[in-house]
Amino acid sequence: MSGRLPFNAGEIRARVSKASSQASGVLSVSALASIVDHAIAEGVPKSVRVLGEISGFRERTHWYFDLKDANAVIQCVVFAGSARKLGFVPENGQEVVASGRVDFYAKAGKVSLIAIRLEPVGAGALDLAYQKLVKELRELGWFDAEHKATLPTFPKRIAVITSRSSAAYQDVLDTARRRCPAVGVLLVDARVQGDGAKAEIVRALDRLSLAHESLGVDAVVLTRGGGSMEDLWTFNEREVAEAIRRCPIPVVAAIGHETDTTIAELVADVRAATPTQAAMRLVPDREALGEQLSRQRARLDRAMRRSLTEAARALEAIERRPTLCRPGNLVEQYRERLGRDRQHMARVLRTRLSGAMANFERLAGRLERHKPIALVSRFQSQRSARLALASQRLQSAMIRRLDPIPIDQFRRRLDQAVHDRILAHRNRLSARQRELEAVGPLAVLARGYSVTLGPDGRVVRSLSDVSRGDRIETRLADGAIESVVGGADPTRKPRRPKRKPPEGRDQMDLFDDSR
Repeated sequence: MSGRLPFNAGEIRARVSKASSQASGVLSVSALASIVDHAIAEGVPKSVRVLGEISGFRERTHWYFDLKDANAVIQCVVFAGSARKLGFVPENGQEVVASGRVDFYAKAGKVSLIAIRLEPVGAGALDLAYQKLVKELRELGWFDAEHKATLPTFPKRIAVITSRSSAAYQDVLDTARRRCPAVGVLLVDARVQGDGAKAEIVRALDRLSLAHESLGVDAVVLTRGGGSMEDLWTFNEREVAEAIRRCPIPVVAAIGHETDTTIAELVADVRAATPTQAAMRLVPDREALGEQLSRQRARLDRAMRRSLTEAARALEAIERRPTLCRPGNLVEQYRERLGRDRQHMARVLRTRLSGAMANFERLAGRLERHKPIALVSRFQSQRSARLALASQRLQSAMIRRLDPIPIDQFRRRLDQAVHDRILAHRNRLSARQRELEAVGPLAVLARGYSVTLGPDGRVVRSLSDVSRGDRIETRLADGAIESVVGGADPTRKPRRPKRKPPEGRDQMDLFDDSR
C-alpha cells in the first residue's frame, strides 16, 4: 500500500458536488460510473486479501465464482494464466483467502475481485494439489503392484539422475563402489529444485528411455536429499510421474527423508527411504556374492565327488560281469550258434529245393499235355467227325425236300388265303368309315348347321374375331357361301333365330342379294 493515499470521503463528496453542479443536478450513467471507478481506484488498496467461501464456481477459460460470507457477496475472477499456477482447483463451499485487486467494469456495472492467488484455509494449496493428483493417479492404476517392473539381479550399469553436487549422488556412488565395483554408475546431472528442475528431470528420463541399450544401463536411480514440501515439489509434478511411467527400465526413487513420500516414489517401480538404500537395492553385495559363490562351489564339489564315486562303483560292477571278464567265451557261444544256424539253413534249402523240383516236373507234364500241337490235332480229329456227320444229315434233308410238290394245290390255297385276308380288312375299313362319318363335322353340317371361317382361315367364334369389310366363308353340308361383313356390332346382343322358312324354299335363297 506504499504510495497510496487514504480514503478521503470529503474529497469524493466534493467531486460529486462539482459534477452535480455542472450537470444542473443530473448525472449521466457514464459520469456516475466514472465517479464510482475513481472512488474505487482512490479509496480501495491496489492489493487486497479477502477471506470468504467459494460459491457458484464455473471453470471455463477463466475461473468465475462468488466469494461470500454471512453478510455480503462479491464476484471473483481468476484468469487462466493465474489459475495454471495455483496447483489446485477450488470447490464450492471451500474457504479460501483470495489475493488480488478490486476492479469496476463500467459496461456491465459490476465490481469484481480479480484474484491472482488463492490460499485454502486449513490446508495448503500444495497439499491439496498433492492429494488431488495422488487420487487421480491411484484411480488410473499407476500405483498398482502389477505395473511395477522387477529389479535386475546383476545390473551391469545403473544411471543416477540427481544434481552433480548433491550429497545423494555421493552416497549412491560410495555405496555402489563398496558393495560391487564391477557395477558401473552413470551420472545424469539435473536440477532437483527450483525453476527448470521439472523439465530437466523429464528430459533425463526420456533420454535414458531411448538410449539405455546403447549406454548399457539396466536401471535408474532418481534421488535427492531432504527438504521442505516446496523444495520437493518437483517430484510431485504430473510430468515427472508420466516420464517415470514411460521409462522401459526399472526406476528406483529415493526422494527426501524417510518420512517424505512424493508422487515420483509412488509411481516408481521401487521406493527407497534414502539414496544409500536405493543403491543397496540395486547393487549386489560383493561379500555376499563371494559367500554365495563359495557355498555353490562346495555344493558342486560334493556333487562331483558323489557322481565320481557312483561311476566308479558302476564300473567295478561291470568289470565283474563274466562276459567282460572272458570275452572269448562270448565269441565261442556265437560261433556255435552260427554253426547250428548254418546246418539248419542247409536242411531247409535242400527240402525246399526237392519240393520245387517235384513241382516243376508236375507242371512240365501238364504243359506237355497242353501244347498247341496236341490241342490242334485233337481239335482237327473232332472237327472231321462232326463235319462228316453234318454232311450226312444235310444230304438226307435235301433228298426229303426235293420230292415232287403239288403246285396247283398250293396255288389255290394261297389264293383263298389272300382273298380271305383282303375281305376281312375291307369289312374292318367300312366299319371304321361309318364310325368316322357318324362323328365327323360333315354329319353335323348335314343336320342343318354351318361353320364360318374368317379371312385367315380360322373358325369365327365371336364377333370380335372379324371387322367390317372382312371377307368370310360359310360352309354348309353341300357347299360354301362367301360374304363380306357389313355392320357387325360387337356390343349388340344376338337375335333369336327366326322361324323355319316354309318347305320348298332353298336355304341358299337366304343369302341371295337379288331378292
